[in-house]
Amino acid sequence: MDKDVLLKSEVLLEALPYIRQFYKKTIVIKYGGHAMKDEALKQAFAKCVTLLRYIGVNPVIVHGGGPQIGRMLDQLNIPSAFRDGLRITDDATMNVVEMVLAGQVNKQIVNQLNLAGGRAVGISGKDGETIRCRKLELAVDRENLAPEIIDLGHVGEVTGIDPTLIRGLMRDGFIPVIAPVGVDENGETYNINADTVASAVAVALEARSLVLLTDVCGILDKKKDRISSVDVKGIMTLIEDGTVSGGMIPKVQCCVEAVSGGVQKAQIIDGGVPNSLLLELFTEQGIGTEILLDLP
Repeated sequence: MDKDVLLKSEVLLEALPYIRQFYKKTIVIKYGGHAMKDEALKQAFAKCVTLLRYIGVNPVIVHGGGPQIGRMLDQLNIPSAFRDGLRITDDATMNVVEMVLAGQVNKQIVNQLNLAGGRAVGISGKDGETIRCRKLELAVDRENLAPEIIDLGHVGEVTGIDPTLIRGLMRDGFIPVIAPVGVDENGETYNINADTVASAVAVALEARSLVLLTDVCGILDKKKDRISSVDVKGIMTLIEDGTVSGGMIPKVQCCVEAVSGGVQKAQIIDGGVPNSLLLELFTEQGIGTEILLDLP
């Protein structure tokens, strides 16, 4: 017997108990980073998500699109400005953001999933008032002065998720693909951080897991070794001692909000590794960092 064939059978058997755990459960996947830029990785991601659906898992995708927005703004000669990593979004910029996120990027992902054999439907948070939000106020501390309030324009924060439309799509066998655009109580449109939306959607759907695809292998300790598992208390310690810093802080905070809201676990993985989603979910060791409310 071919050793490669035997190895494949062992891999399938190793995945069995994890497939049982996720069967008929919902997984919310934040899709972004390098995984959205490389053509081979995009195709691999679509196949992985389609496989999840065929083995009885309910995947829900929330996607970003910052680089694509930036390129379109450059093409239209609309200047880009950022404050603390957030794009200042005036009316003209918001029109481009919505066009790129809810139109171009969303439908590209839907098309890739459909070509891979899945049945995907793309929506934005405006559809069915799925994502409700309010204007985000950014307060910047100043020494010996009152905090400075920065007007970011059409940048929002989630106030509520109505999962009715998402549940309906899943019930009918579709893979929902969600663009992180929401509306406030006055019908104004806002761009919202995709990690934040994914966390809120996971809580609203009572998801089994939230998976963030990033450009790093997970959370690293001070020796730059990957931490395979950590709880909320451990996360707070890592932030306080500076081990987790910069752009990783808001990502882990989204994970903390998810598990504090009832999601069983959140996982941060490297989307630049082919088939990273399957390796994290269906193997003993995984390849990223899982965040739990409490460690066993």
